[in-house]
Amino acid sequence: MYFRPEIEAMAGYAPGEQPQDGEAIKLNTNENPYPPSPAVGRAVEAAVARLQKYPDPMASPFRRQASKLLGVPADWILCGNGSDDILTIVTRALVGQGQLLRMPSPSYILYRTLADLQGARVEEIPFRDDWTLPEKFAEPRDDLRLAILANPNSPSGTVVPPEQVLEIARRLPCPLLVDEAYADFAETNCMSLVAQCDKIMVSRTLSKSYALAGLRFGYLVTQAPLIEQFIKVKDSYNCDALAIAGATAALGDQSWLADNRAKILATRGRMITEMRKLGFVVVDSQSNFTWNTHPTRPARPLYEQLKREGILVRYMNYPGWGDGLRISVGTDAEIDTLLEKLKASVSRP
Repeated sequence: MYFRPEIEAMAGYAPGEQPQDGEAIKLNTNENPYPPSPAVGRAVEAAVARLQKYPDPMASPFRRQASKLLGVPADWILCGNGSDDILTIVTRALVGQGQLLRMPSPSYILYRTLADLQGARVEEIPFRDDWTLPEKFAEPRDDLRLAILANPNSPSGTVVPPEQVLEIARRLPCPLLVDEAYADFAETNCMSLVAQCDKIMVSRTLSKSYALAGLRFGYLVTQAPLIEQFIKVKDSYNCDALAIAGATAALGDQSWLADNRAKILATRGRMITEMRKLGFVVVDSQSNFTWNTHPTRPARPLYEQLKREGILVRYMNYPGWGDGLRISVGTDAEIDTLLEKLKASVSRP
């Protein structure tokens, strides 16, 4: 065959189901259930008139807006086609063939896929039963080139406190990428750590809290010397003009974000309470999803029954850890429908 052995051997990343007919209740890919800020549409519409020109290769308008919001220099920010693009750039730049990438487990499975593409090795450090990180995650190794920590984590929605993240980074011999895709729904975040430690990198996306999953925009914040090297690896124009305009407008509407966050968190709290009443074990979440298991009802049949009834959730099975249902926080009406269907399923003899 024509392909590198690493490509033929890997399974490839499988994203959640994305039906395009709009009929299913989608609670499987952690999208925001509400439309984005109206400012986004206006900005995108205005940008259409300039589509004959290439976009700004560094997404400079967004960098300036993010710089003011986050209190970091603009040259500490790198933009990407979603945060998955940022993860790809960082992995390509830092991890070579045969070298080591460290990640916790269970966590975002794309990290392993990116390492496989590099022909790199992966060291998975299992979370403890209470979703805390063991000391081993910070242990130095000569061949360790990158550690990635999803914070909040998926599928658990749990958070490693910033003070522990800083201690981990200081012990590691390599950069630590803190993937904060869901940080806007959490009580804490690690953005302030970037200035305290030159090994810490924080990535974020506008897909979740800003309701822009279809726009594809993410960014990385780290100190300038690292950004300078990552620029060499990214595609020349990795963010298109419409995405730059929309993302910049979204970041400028913080009142919309505050209102949206409040709605998501209120629904999340009610959802956790009601799922526990149905007998589910639900991890306390700081994200826009929950991780759910049931002591007597296997997860897979529940997932399949919900799918037959037009509700998509994410069934996940982690070797050595077990399986469960990761359920995104939808609208109140969507969650009411979910709870009604689950109540019928778990009450059957």
